[in-house]
Amino acid sequence: MSDIKLVSVGSLKVGNYIIIDNVACVIKKIDVSSPGKHGHAKYKIEAVGIIDGNKRMIVRPSHDKIEVPIIEKKAAQVLSITGDKVNVMDMETYETFDLEIPEELKGKVKEGVQIVYWIIMKDKVMKEVK
Repeated sequence: MSDIKLVSVGSLKVGNYIIIDNVACVIKKIDVSSPGKHGHAKYKIEAVGIIDGNKRMIVRPSHDKIEVPIIEKKAAQVLSITGDKVNVMDMETYETFDLEIPEELKGKVKEGVQIVYWIIMKDKVMKEVK
């Protein structure tokens, strides 16, 4: 299964996910410049990395294709907590692995609770506590 697909830059909207510099990002702002005499409209896209939180920017013609990550959303149960990391078990495959606890979920994650995690381009990220 491929974890990316190609879409037209002109079809992107704020809140969509794209890949910039091999990093999955969420689009925060799109500016469209009007086409020149012989040119195409240019899209200036500002996005923030889903995992690292860094701001990135690209400029592309609207007819260009751009990579978009395919994000898989899965459920897991928290088995144990050690500092800022949790050991979880996937609810379908029973695979166990460690995840980082995001800042906004600290204090909410407890042993035995179910969480939702996303698989983004081979990375696993905890997104919410059920």
